[in-house]
Amino acid sequence: MPEHTSGSGNSGNPSPIDNRACHDRQVRNRLPLTLMYLPRSLISHLYQQLIRTNHSQSPPVLILVSLEPDALCACRILTALFRRDYIPHKIQPVSGYNDLATAGEQLVQPMKLQLGGSGGVVVCLGVGGMVDVSTVLGLDNVSDGEDPSGGIQVWLIDARRPWNLGNVFAGRPEDALQTIDANARSKAPDVVDGRIQSSYKSGQGGIIVYDDGDIDEEMVTERDAFLALLKMPELEDEGGILDDSDGASETAQSVDGERQSKKRKSWSIREGEEDEDGENRRPRQRRRSNSSNSDDVSPARSPRHQRRGSHSSTESPTPSQPPRSSPPPSAQPASPRRLRRRLLRLRRKHEAVLHKYYSLGSTYSEPISSLLYSLAEDLGREDNNLLWQAIVGVSSLELYGRSMTGVGISTSLDAGGSAGWGGQRGERIRQVLRDEVRRLNPPDPKERNGEWTRGESYGVIPCHGLSPTDTSIQLSPEPRFLLIRHWSLYESMLHSPYLAAKLHIWSDIGRKRLHKLLAKMGVSLSQCKQSYTHMDMELKRGLRQSLLKYAPMYGLDGLVPPPASAGRGKEGWGFVRSWGWKACLSAIDVGVIVGAILEVGKSGIHTDATGKPYDRNDPKREIVDEDGNLENQAWVARFWEAYDALGNIEALKAALPTALHLHRAILRTGTSLIEKRQIRHLRAFRMAVVKEGPDVQLFTHPAALTKLALWVGEAIAEQERDQRGTVGMGGKGIPLVLAGLNEKRGVYVVVGTGGGGGVIDVAAREKRRQRVEEKARRKEEKRLERERKRGERREREGSADAEDEEDESEEEEEEEDSDDDGDEDPLNEKGHGRNRFGSAFQEVVDETNARVRIDSFEHCVVEVKKEDLSGFLESLSMKTVVG
Repeated sequence: MPEHTSGSGNSGNPSPIDNRACHDRQVRNRLPLTLMYLPRSLISHLYQQLIRTNHSQSPPVLILVSLEPDALCACRILTALFRRDYIPHKIQPVSGYNDLATAGEQLVQPMKLQLGGSGGVVVCLGVGGMVDVSTVLGLDNVSDGEDPSGGIQVWLIDARRPWNLGNVFAGRPEDALQTIDANARSKAPDVVDGRIQSSYKSGQGGIIVYDDGDIDEEMVTERDAFLALLKMPELEDEGGILDDSDGASETAQSVDGERQSKKRKSWSIREGEEDEDGENRRPRQRRRSNSSNSDDVSPARSPRHQRRGSHSSTESPTPSQPPRSSPPPSAQPASPRRLRRRLLRLRRKHEAVLHKYYSLGSTYSEPISSLLYSLAEDLGREDNNLLWQAIVGVSSLELYGRSMTGVGISTSLDAGGSAGWGGQRGERIRQVLRDEVRRLNPPDPKERNGEWTRGESYGVIPCHGLSPTDTSIQLSPEPRFLLIRHWSLYESMLHSPYLAAKLHIWSDIGRKRLHKLLAKMGVSLSQCKQSYTHMDMELKRGLRQSLLKYAPMYGLDGLVPPPASAGRGKEGWGFVRSWGWKACLSAIDVGVIVGAILEVGKSGIHTDATGKPYDRNDPKREIVDEDGNLENQAWVARFWEAYDALGNIEALKAALPTALHLHRAILRTGTSLIEKRQIRHLRAFRMAVVKEGPDVQLFTHPAALTKLALWVGEAIAEQERDQRGTVGMGGKGIPLVLAGLNEKRGVYVVVGTGGGGGVIDVAAREKRRQRVEEKARRKEEKRLERERKRGERREREGSADAEDEEDESEEEEEEEDSDDDGDEDPLNEKGHGRNRFGSAFQEVVDETNARVRIDSFEHCVVEVKKEDLSGFLESLSMKTVVG
């Protein structure tokens, strides 16, 4: 495991991720890895082939799963499918990139055929989508002529974005060695531009990304730019530019060598132009070296955005159609100098597309638990248990602030109930889940007047099942309270992040508001402070109607979902499942409990390296576990506790005190930060440090610290909205950086959350897409007109003058393209409001000597040495942290 890497790039003991050095030139001609993606329409294609090829001697499928509720639920869905089809499998939880590299070295590489293994399938759930998986898992370390996959096929299923484009579009390696000839493509290919076709046969090794629909629908521009860069030849070899047969191999060498650079280096564009200008004495072209698009962006991804935790990327080249350029009408061939300039312009143009994609910031797409439920549905294997796992996974995302603008506070919906993870798209997914609940849990005609029916009709919150054997899932008008069935009404409202922010619960005035709201509802303090299950039944039956009536008086319009209607259905309604008379839990309740197990453990007691309770007041305490090995082992052990709890209601109930303890600590610590005015406002964000108090050790886990940051961030946003009427930074909200002290290791855990602005508007995005298509059509018409005039001018004038004028015309086209880029409305621009802390953290590491460890799959989380925190935050304040 690595020690903390300094900004200068030095580290004590680099991990396999840090040691991703450039390949030597003599191994560039090795057989590259197959990298492609599986479209949503073929989601069950690989699984069905796995079933057909499975036999008693098949190696077990290795499942690498991240330590988060969504991935855990997805893992339970997948393992349930494997058990039904008698497919052997093994689960390996991973806590970060270093852990992933260790799993690759110890578990994945021994599966290679070259090392005596039997090959097989590796499934990555919630890990590796943003980095080069082939390098992290060690699949690129082979001898000349060997298949680097070693018979291993990796299924990559991740909701984090941006994708590492090399994992998605690189395609088949053998295509890069073929010339583009009709005879060589007599049969239909099974992989086209990285996209798997229905004729694809598995068992060939490689990395396959599962597409949730975004790649096919929204990444056409990035795909074209990536493939065009792969096709471009080496610019240094001017004599071979026109040789098609050498172009593919030169492209493979160029891309393979350039993509593995660990530091940010130039692609020699500027040097190439200056050499060219010096040779031809053309000062007019020298000004082009100051182009803003001359940043280095490799086809796999920009090193700046790829070296998260010292990660770089090595992707395999594949062919693509060459950039379209109309040949001149005259028979005179173009000069090498002019072709070189044209390739430089095209390269800069495509690099700018990729650079923009990686610079947009992080975001979340469809939850992987929902994606795997779609797989089960496509196979015809869906049932209540799998549906419940998918519902819990989807519901858990809002607990961690994961949305289509990255990690940040959510903007509440007027529908109430749940702020949701992805605006209209997230609501569509939840609506599909509601339809599945109705389909798999039809009402019993004999219980027409039962409590469940009354609950759905009149909005009563169910607290138990209909019978001892009832395990059905039902819709429920869940208010935005916390663990209401397992707490008192008062405590549930008090610890609700939504209510805390809206009513300013951290102050005496806020608590008086809460008391007044309860009084208006006709609920006495003595009633609301006893267990909710023991409250008066009349009060519970009228609770929802009272909230609908009085909550808007306090600005709580989204506290409960509105009544069901023909137009909106049951939008905002939550999900509840019964375990007979043993328990009744909502999906949010389960997500809260499972998250608490992962972050704190069942006991909730923190121990040191010897297993003894950690006493932060002990004067003899020493820094232990500096590299985080013991801490990671403890987190992995909690994964198995959470995994078992998802299938055992008694284990879930036993972990309830842990969840209550964690959320009491969040309220205490957040209130202390606000009351003591410990939140500072820097240039680009607000900042707070948790370094004292009884609960400081709880927030050494990044996920627990994220929950606290979201609580504080939402409270600050409401304060700002009350004072100014809107959130800051042009509607994007002011982001928050929260640091938690881990005294045992001598580090601060730092998390950066967005400010809650920039919520995705799908309708606005569609209008924007139409505008872009119309603009592209007009631009193409102008280009064709210029080509026509240019051909006429070339026929009238000499070749040299025609080339000069053509260069000027192409420069005008570039200027028009840059002008078009500035026409977009910032509020509708893709990436507006996204969390960019991951990119900002990496920029600070590159520019300073701060000792920083970037290992979390959540790229807005880093670890900073205790002594370097102030300098790190000072440099971070000068960066753009929200898109």
